[in-house]
Amino acid sequence: QLKEVVVTSTKPLIRQEDDKSVVDPEPLAAASTNAYETMEKIPGIFIDQDGNIYLNGLSPAGVQINGRELRMSATDMATLLKSLPPNSIQKIELVRTPSAKYDASGGGGVVNIVLKKGIKIGLNGSVNTGMNQGVYGNQFIGLTLNNTTDKYNSYLNTQYNQNDGYSIVNTDRFLSIDTVLKQNAKTLSPNRSAYIGFGLGRNWTDRFELNYDARVSGQSFINSTNNESLLVKNAKQNLSAIGSLVNNDGSNFNFNQSIRSRLKLDSLGGEWTIDFSYNFIRASTDQQYNNSLLAGGFVSKGFGDFSNDRDFYTYQTDYKKKWKGVTVETGVKSSLLYFKNQSNYQRELNGKNIKDDFRTSQYTFKEQINAGYLQGSKTWCGVVLKVGTRVEQTIMQGEQKIPSDTSFSLNRTDAFPYVFLSRKLFKISGYELRGYLVYRKTISRPSYEFLNPFPRYIDPFLYETGNPSLRPQFTSNYEANISVDDKPIFAFGVNETKDIFTNVLYQSTENKQISYRTYDNLGKSRETYFRGIAVIPPGKAFFAVVGAQLNHNVYNGIYEQKPIVFDKATWTFFTFQSLKLDKLSTFTINGFWRTNGQQQFYELDNFGQLNSSLNRQFLNKKLTVTLSMNDIFFTNKNTFTLRQGSIYAVGFRENDTRRFGINIRYNFGVKPKEQKLDMLDADVKVN
Repeated sequence: QLKEVVVTSTKPLIRQEDDKSVVDPEPLAAASTNAYETMEKIPGIFIDQDGNIYLNGLSPAGVQINGRELRMSATDMATLLKSLPPNSIQKIELVRTPSAKYDASGGGGVVNIVLKKGIKIGLNGSVNTGMNQGVYGNQFIGLTLNNTTDKYNSYLNTQYNQNDGYSIVNTDRFLSIDTVLKQNAKTLSPNRSAYIGFGLGRNWTDRFELNYDARVSGQSFINSTNNESLLVKNAKQNLSAIGSLVNNDGSNFNFNQSIRSRLKLDSLGGEWTIDFSYNFIRASTDQQYNNSLLAGGFVSKGFGDFSNDRDFYTYQTDYKKKWKGVTVETGVKSSLLYFKNQSNYQRELNGKNIKDDFRTSQYTFKEQINAGYLQGSKTWCGVVLKVGTRVEQTIMQGEQKIPSDTSFSLNRTDAFPYVFLSRKLFKISGYELRGYLVYRKTISRPSYEFLNPFPRYIDPFLYETGNPSLRPQFTSNYEANISVDDKPIFAFGVNETKDIFTNVLYQSTENKQISYRTYDNLGKSRETYFRGIAVIPPGKAFFAVVGAQLNHNVYNGIYEQKPIVFDKATWTFFTFQSLKLDKLSTFTINGFWRTNGQQQFYELDNFGQLNSSLNRQFLNKKLTVTLSMNDIFFTNKNTFTLRQGSIYAVGFRENDTRRFGINIRYNFGVKPKEQKLDMLDADVKVN
């Protein structure tokens, strides 16, 4: 007579699994319009206005999707995440000190976004739509389908977004004691994006499965930037006043597909996986610019187009087996990246269009990374020890074809050790405290954009260029942390980094009004961080996560042939709180506040963001309506100060972050036909 058994349990927002923290995105996704907003709401991580994600300290974390690094810039990754549906994420893994199994790139840790697949029996899915409104607005609609049988599983995720927003950057750069260059820039950035993710898997036997996954996303945008530049002397006399209008009409296309197989070797967790993936990105932009005197008069104008093509292939195989009480993990990985950039510009001169040699370029870049790792773990009397080493060979080849040959090549091999120690400390009132000690060495490789010396135009007073002599930077991370019942509550760590390559600003020796951005290996730093989290466990009406992190950075280097030293401490406070108003309604608050912030050499004023949401379930819990308010007090904006040798500048930055939103989601499902239970059948499984 027993037809169904339902087992319920509380699900923590963040839990500790071995050497990583696992975030359940479901309570965050309810108040989000895309995956990027879900990431912003995770307690303890920070995303800057350029899309970089920070876990431990001042070095950005690497971002993976389903365990694969896509080798995309922070801006491109942010664009991809903004096209993902918020309910397409199964879990988010925060690996602050990655083991030897992970790529050695990035001293800031790894964020692995694991997407949902067909994980339920039968056909089920959801339809979601919503919008949020600030000065400008964002609207979206999406569909999710899952279908799983005994042998097959398939899924489909789709979403369409229409986004509008603005950003403001105002800067005062002091050229001398009495002369200031004032620049006020405002950018409008309307864009449209669409995403489709689908997959098919089959369980050939109880031990072997094969899966195919594909994701396609596209975006079109028409951005316009209006920049006014005033050269002022003695705070009164205007030496020059130039207005710059830049219009970018572009699009990008992202296609990723992968095939993954898994063979279960035994019932102890042993398995052999093989993974092959291919990622293609195409980005193209048509640009028009016009520089003119604000009082009337022509300075310069022109037009052009630029495009980037990126082909990225990855092959990886991993083997895991328990042998005589020791869990052995080993594997090899090879990735190959082809990158092609082409820019064609013309400028107007005496009523005629001529080739603009300063902006026209063409180059190709090839990067191959071959890696192998071996690590083993064993438990003695409750003490877990994991030791491993990863070896990576880096091969880079770059070729500038236009306007001149600036070819270079690099071939180097590096080893990256890893040590992990964990043991039970004691119990307090039934709660188990467990301690962890971790060490890892990592590398950050400069991309070809950082290396290519060809100058790239920004505005009449600023351009950027690469540095072909830039060396990779290495970071050694040491961390000790404590968790209670698999919930992380405290961490202390040290990041020691040498050969730091930093985005720096230099003043032209020929014209003090003009500066250029580039990258340099300026020195080394020692960063110490503390992180504490207090948790009220879920399960009752009120659940809360409240935490704080202190980053103290001591930097020593050489800038413009002079010593540069700074000692900076930054506090970050964060929280997530949830209150069940009744069985069908939940109110949440989340946010962060950062004091005396630092981003490379930029000193940031205090800033933060507080968000809230209220969701209510209807129609037997199938329909969920969520009202949200992001950046309630409009505090996610900051002033900044830049002191770099002869460069001294102050400024202000603001985005369209304060928004009210509504999210509507309807879940549906068709269960398979019920099967009669034969109580004499010993193989019957009840879920």
